[in-house]
Amino acid sequence: MNKLSRFRTPCAVSALCMAALLAGGCASPSYTVTPEMQARAASENPAPPKDDEFPSPDSAKWKQGAFPSLDALRTMRTGMGKDQVRELLGFPHFSEGLGGVREWNYIFHFRTGAGPEYISCQYMVRFNADVLTNGMYWKGPGCADLLRPTRAAATPVAARPAAAATRTTLGADGLFRFDGRSLSDLLPEGRRRLDALAGDIRGSAGPVESIRITGHTDRLGTTAYNQALSLARAETVRDYLVRSGVPAQAIQVQGKGESEPKVQCAQTAKRAELIDCLAPNRRVEIEVFVR
Repeated sequence: MNKLSRFRTPCAVSALCMAALLAGGCASPSYTVTPEMQARAASENPAPPKDDEFPSPDSAKWKQGAFPSLDALRTMRTGMGKDQVRELLGFPHFSEGLGGVREWNYIFHFRTGAGPEYISCQYMVRFNADVLTNGMYWKGPGCADLLRPTRAAATPVAARPAAAATRTTLGADGLFRFDGRSLSDLLPEGRRRLDALAGDIRGSAGPVESIRITGHTDRLGTTAYNQALSLARAETVRDYLVRSGVPAQAIQVQGKGESEPKVQCAQTAKRAELIDCLAPNRRVEIEVFVR
Protein backbone atom coordinates (compact mmCIF):
# COMPACT_ATOMS: atom_id res chain seq x y z
CA MET A 1 0.00 0.00 0.00
CA ASN A 2 1.42 3.43 -0.95
CA LYS A 3 1.39 6.48 1.31
CA LEU A 4 -1.53 8.06 -0.49
CA SER A 5 -3.71 4.95 -0.01
CA ARG A 6 -2.92 4.83 3.70
CA PHE A 7 -4.26 8.37 4.11
CA ARG A 8 -7.21 8.06 1.74
CA THR A 9 -8.85 5.04 3.38
CA PRO A 10 -9.39 6.54 6.87
CA CYS A 11 -10.70 9.73 5.29
CA ALA A 12 -13.19 7.82 3.17
CA VAL A 13 -14.41 5.85 6.17
CA SER A 14 -14.77 9.02 8.22
CA ALA A 15 -16.77 10.65 5.44
CA LEU A 16 -19.14 7.69 5.28
CA CYS A 17 -19.60 7.69 9.05
CA MET A 18 -20.33 11.42 9.08
CA ALA A 19 -22.88 10.98 6.26
CA ALA A 20 -24.66 8.31 8.28
CA LEU A 21 -24.73 10.52 11.36
CA LEU A 22 -26.11 13.49 9.45
CA ALA A 23 -28.75 11.29 7.81
CA GLY A 24 -30.26 9.76 10.89
CA GLY A 25 -28.21 10.02 14.01
CA CYS A 26 -26.31 7.20 15.65
CA ALA A 27 -27.18 3.56 15.11
CA SER A 28 -29.20 1.62 17.62
CA PRO A 29 -27.49 1.16 21.00
CA SER A 30 -25.63 -2.10 21.43
CA TYR A 31 -27.55 -3.14 24.55
CA THR A 32 -30.01 -6.02 24.43
CA VAL A 33 -33.61 -5.05 23.75
CA THR A 34 -35.74 -6.74 26.41
CA PRO A 35 -39.44 -7.63 26.25
CA GLU A 36 -40.03 -5.04 28.96
CA MET A 37 -38.51 -2.33 26.75
CA GLN A 38 -40.65 -3.40 23.79
CA ALA A 39 -43.77 -3.46 25.98
CA ARG A 40 -42.94 0.02 27.24
CA ALA A 41 -42.62 1.31 23.67
CA ALA A 42 -45.94 -0.27 22.71
CA SER A 43 -47.76 1.17 25.71
CA GLU A 44 -46.52 4.76 25.47
CA ASN A 45 -48.99 5.73 22.72
CA PRO A 46 -47.73 9.30 22.17
CA ALA A 47 -50.04 11.89 20.64
CA PRO A 48 -49.77 11.89 16.82
CA PRO A 49 -48.04 14.92 15.29
CA LYS A 50 -50.00 17.71 13.68
CA ASP A 51 -49.44 18.39 10.00
CA ASP A 52 -47.32 21.44 10.74
CA GLU A 53 -44.98 19.30 12.87
CA PHE A 54 -43.80 17.43 9.77
CA PRO A 55 -40.76 19.05 8.14
CA SER A 56 -41.20 20.90 4.85
CA PRO A 57 -40.34 18.65 1.86
CA ASP A 58 -38.17 21.50 0.56
CA SER A 59 -35.88 21.04 3.58
CA ALA A 60 -35.20 17.36 2.78
CA LYS A 61 -31.61 16.28 2.18
CA TRP A 62 -32.84 13.77 -0.40
CA LYS A 63 -35.68 15.68 -2.06
CA GLN A 64 -36.48 12.97 -4.61
CA GLY A 65 -37.76 10.68 -1.87
CA ALA A 66 -38.26 6.99 -2.56
CA PHE A 67 -40.76 4.38 -3.76
CA PRO A 68 -40.91 2.08 -0.70
CA SER A 69 -42.02 -1.52 -0.42
CA LEU A 70 -45.52 -1.77 1.02
CA ASP A 71 -44.52 -5.05 2.67
CA ALA A 72 -41.64 -3.26 4.40
CA LEU A 73 -43.99 -0.55 5.68
CA ARG A 74 -46.46 -3.17 6.90
CA THR A 75 -43.61 -4.78 8.86
CA MET A 76 -43.04 -1.63 10.92
CA ARG A 77 -43.95 -2.05 14.60
CA THR A 78 -43.37 -0.32 17.90
CA GLY A 79 -40.31 -1.57 19.80
CA MET A 80 -37.95 -1.63 16.79
CA GLY A 81 -34.40 -0.21 16.87
CA LYS A 82 -32.95 2.25 14.40
CA ASP A 83 -30.91 -0.40 12.59
CA GLN A 84 -34.07 -2.44 12.01
CA VAL A 85 -35.95 0.60 10.70
CA ARG A 86 -33.03 1.51 8.44
CA GLU A 87 -32.96 -2.04 7.03
CA LEU A 88 -36.65 -1.78 6.08
CA LEU A 89 -36.93 1.85 4.95
CA GLY A 90 -33.39 3.10 4.34
CA PHE A 91 -31.87 6.28 5.76
CA PRO A 92 -34.25 9.13 6.60
CA HIS A 93 -34.57 11.76 3.88
CA PHE A 94 -33.94 14.74 6.17
CA SER A 95 -30.85 15.80 8.12
CA GLU A 96 -32.12 14.77 11.52
CA GLY A 97 -29.04 15.65 13.59
CA LEU A 98 -25.93 14.08 15.08
CA GLY A 99 -26.95 12.32 18.29
CA GLY A 100 -29.94 11.55 20.49
CA VAL A 101 -32.25 11.73 17.47
CA ARG A 102 -35.84 10.86 18.40
CA GLU A 103 -37.51 11.37 15.01
CA TRP A 104 -36.89 10.19 11.42
CA ASN A 105 -38.78 11.60 8.43
CA TYR A 106 -39.26 10.24 4.93
CA ILE A 107 -40.81 11.29 1.61
CA PHE A 108 -42.50 8.28 -0.01
CA HIS A 109 -44.15 7.97 -3.43
CA PHE A 110 -46.80 5.44 -4.49
CA ARG A 111 -47.91 4.58 -8.03
CA THR A 112 -51.59 5.18 -8.76
CA GLY A 113 -51.81 3.01 -11.88
CA ALA A 114 -49.87 1.49 -14.75
CA GLY A 115 -48.56 4.86 -15.92
CA PRO A 116 -45.99 7.21 -14.35
CA GLU A 117 -48.51 8.97 -12.10
CA TYR A 118 -47.96 8.74 -8.35
CA ILE A 119 -48.94 10.38 -5.09
CA SER A 120 -46.48 11.61 -2.47
CA CYS A 121 -46.75 11.16 1.29
CA GLN A 122 -44.64 12.04 4.29
CA TYR A 123 -43.87 9.39 6.90
CA MET A 124 -42.57 10.03 10.42
CA VAL A 125 -41.01 7.50 12.78
CA ARG A 126 -40.60 8.49 16.43
CA PHE A 127 -38.30 6.85 18.99
CA ASN A 128 -38.59 6.76 22.77
CA ALA A 129 -35.91 7.15 25.44
CA ASP A 130 -34.79 3.54 24.83
CA VAL A 131 -34.27 4.46 21.14
CA LEU A 132 -37.08 2.10 20.13
CA THR A 133 -39.95 3.04 17.83
CA ASN A 134 -43.06 4.14 19.69
CA GLY A 135 -45.05 5.72 16.86
CA MET A 136 -45.33 5.83 13.05
CA TYR A 137 -47.37 8.56 11.36
CA TRP A 138 -48.48 9.71 7.89
CA LYS A 139 -49.11 13.10 6.37
CA GLY A 140 -51.16 13.28 3.20
CA PRO A 141 -54.75 12.40 2.20
CA GLY A 142 -55.33 8.66 1.99
CA CYS A 143 -51.68 7.82 2.74
CA ALA A 144 -52.35 5.58 5.75
CA ASP A 145 -54.98 3.67 3.74
CA LEU A 146 -52.32 2.54 1.27
CA LEU A 147 -51.17 -0.13 3.71
CA ARG A 148 -54.57 -1.78 3.89
CA PRO A 149 -54.96 -4.90 1.76
CA THR A 150 -56.70 -4.24 -1.54
CA ARG A 151 -60.03 -5.92 -2.05
CA ALA A 152 -61.58 -7.00 -5.30
CA ALA A 153 -64.52 -5.03 -6.63
CA ALA A 154 -67.80 -6.24 -5.19
CA THR A 155 -69.86 -8.64 -7.26
CA PRO A 156 -73.68 -8.38 -7.10
CA VAL A 157 -74.89 -10.23 -4.03
CA ALA A 158 -77.33 -12.34 -6.03
CA ALA A 159 -74.46 -13.77 -8.10
CA ARG A 160 -72.33 -14.84 -5.14
CA PRO A 161 -73.05 -17.29 -2.33
CA ALA A 162 -72.37 -16.10 1.18
CA ALA A 163 -68.92 -16.92 2.47
CA ALA A 164 -68.85 -19.63 5.13
CA ALA A 165 -66.98 -18.57 8.25
CA THR A 166 -64.95 -20.86 10.47
CA ARG A 167 -63.83 -19.46 13.82
CA THR A 168 -60.86 -20.77 15.78
CA THR A 169 -60.13 -19.44 19.27
CA LEU A 170 -56.63 -19.87 20.63
CA GLY A 171 -55.97 -19.10 24.29
CA ALA A 172 -53.16 -16.57 24.61
CA ASP A 173 -51.71 -18.43 27.62
CA GLY A 174 -51.06 -21.45 25.40
CA LEU A 175 -49.74 -19.35 22.53
CA PHE A 176 -47.34 -16.89 24.16
CA ARG A 177 -45.00 -16.69 27.10
CA PHE A 178 -46.31 -14.55 29.95
CA ASP A 179 -46.93 -11.02 28.64
CA GLY A 180 -45.32 -12.04 25.32
CA ARG A 181 -46.36 -10.76 21.93
CA SER A 182 -43.59 -11.39 19.36
CA LEU A 183 -42.67 -14.42 17.25
CA SER A 184 -39.87 -15.22 19.70
CA ASP A 185 -42.46 -15.35 22.52
CA LEU A 186 -44.51 -18.13 20.88
CA LEU A 187 -44.55 -21.34 22.91
CA PRO A 188 -43.88 -24.74 21.24
CA GLU A 189 -47.52 -25.77 21.72
CA GLY A 190 -48.63 -22.44 20.26
CA ARG A 191 -46.46 -22.99 17.19
CA ARG A 192 -47.93 -26.49 16.72
CA ARG A 193 -51.47 -25.13 16.89
CA LEU A 194 -50.67 -22.38 14.37
CA ASP A 195 -49.00 -24.90 12.05
CA ALA A 196 -52.16 -27.02 12.17
CA LEU A 197 -54.35 -23.98 11.53
CA ALA A 198 -52.22 -22.90 8.56
CA GLY A 199 -52.55 -26.41 7.13
CA ASP A 200 -56.33 -26.29 7.52
CA ILE A 201 -56.48 -22.90 5.77
CA ARG A 202 -54.29 -24.05 2.87
CA GLY A 203 -56.43 -27.17 2.51
CA SER A 204 -59.79 -25.33 2.52
CA ALA A 205 -62.44 -26.84 0.29
CA GLY A 206 -63.03 -23.51 -1.46
CA PRO A 207 -61.10 -20.31 -2.12
CA VAL A 208 -60.31 -18.27 0.98
CA GLU A 209 -61.98 -14.88 0.64
CA SER A 210 -60.64 -13.28 3.81
CA ILE A 211 -59.18 -14.02 7.21
CA ARG A 212 -59.84 -11.84 10.25
CA ILE A 213 -57.52 -12.13 13.25
CA THR A 214 -58.61 -10.42 16.47
CA GLY A 215 -56.58 -10.15 19.66
CA HIS A 216 -58.21 -9.87 23.10
CA THR A 217 -56.83 -9.36 26.62
CA ASP A 218 -58.15 -9.50 30.15
CA ARG A 219 -58.89 -6.34 32.19
CA LEU A 220 -55.60 -6.34 34.11
CA GLY A 221 -53.34 -3.44 33.12
CA THR A 222 -54.19 -0.11 31.51
CA THR A 223 -56.59 0.18 28.61
CA ALA A 224 -53.86 1.57 26.32
CA TYR A 225 -51.46 -1.23 27.22
CA ASN A 226 -54.10 -3.92 26.67
CA GLN A 227 -55.06 -2.43 23.30
CA ALA A 228 -51.44 -2.45 22.14
CA LEU A 229 -50.88 -5.97 23.47
CA SER A 230 -53.98 -7.40 21.77
CA LEU A 231 -53.03 -5.85 18.41
CA ALA A 232 -49.41 -7.00 18.64
CA ARG A 233 -50.48 -10.58 19.35
CA ALA A 234 -52.89 -10.57 16.40
CA GLU A 235 -50.11 -9.24 14.16
CA THR A 236 -47.73 -11.95 15.35
CA VAL A 237 -50.29 -14.67 14.56
CA ARG A 238 -50.73 -13.11 11.10
CA ASP A 239 -46.96 -13.06 10.51
CA TYR A 240 -46.64 -16.71 11.54
CA LEU A 241 -49.48 -17.81 9.25
CA VAL A 242 -47.98 -15.86 6.33
CA ARG A 243 -44.63 -17.59 6.91
CA SER A 244 -46.56 -20.88 6.80
CA GLY A 245 -47.98 -20.20 3.34
CA VAL A 246 -51.24 -18.36 4.07
CA PRO A 247 -51.73 -15.44 1.61
CA ALA A 248 -50.96 -12.16 3.36
CA GLN A 249 -53.34 -10.10 1.20
CA ALA A 250 -56.33 -12.01 2.58
CA ILE A 251 -55.59 -11.24 6.23
CA GLN A 252 -56.97 -8.39 8.34
CA VAL A 253 -55.89 -7.87 11.94
CA GLN A 254 -57.39 -5.93 14.81
CA GLY A 255 -56.95 -5.64 18.55
CA LYS A 256 -59.88 -5.16 20.90
CA GLY A 257 -58.00 -5.09 24.18
CA GLU A 258 -60.23 -5.82 27.15
CA SER A 259 -63.45 -4.58 25.50
CA GLU A 260 -65.04 -7.99 24.71
CA PRO A 261 -64.56 -10.31 27.70
CA LYS A 262 -65.93 -13.84 27.62
CA VAL A 263 -66.09 -14.17 31.41
CA GLN A 264 -66.53 -11.81 34.35
CA CYS A 265 -64.53 -12.46 37.52
CA ALA A 266 -65.00 -10.96 40.96
CA GLN A 267 -62.08 -9.05 42.43
CA THR A 268 -60.13 -11.20 44.86
CA ALA A 269 -57.19 -10.65 47.17
CA LYS A 270 -55.43 -13.61 45.57
CA ARG A 271 -54.10 -12.27 42.27
CA ALA A 272 -53.17 -15.73 40.96
CA GLU A 273 -56.79 -16.87 41.30
CA LEU A 274 -57.99 -13.77 39.45
CA ILE A 275 -55.49 -14.33 36.63
CA ASP A 276 -56.66 -17.95 36.27
CA CYS A 277 -60.30 -16.90 36.24
CA LEU A 278 -59.69 -14.31 33.51
CA ALA A 279 -57.79 -16.75 31.25
CA PRO A 280 -60.66 -17.18 28.69
CA ASN A 281 -60.50 -13.44 27.99
CA ARG A 282 -56.86 -13.67 26.91
CA ARG A 283 -57.25 -15.06 23.44
CA VAL A 284 -56.73 -14.67 19.70
CA GLU A 285 -59.69 -15.39 17.42
CA ILE A 286 -59.16 -16.36 13.78
CA GLU A 287 -62.15 -16.23 11.41
CA VAL A 288 -61.65 -17.78 7.97
CA PHE A 289 -64.22 -16.93 5.27
CA VAL A 290 -64.31 -19.50 2.45
CA ARG A 291 -66.40 -19.40 -0.72
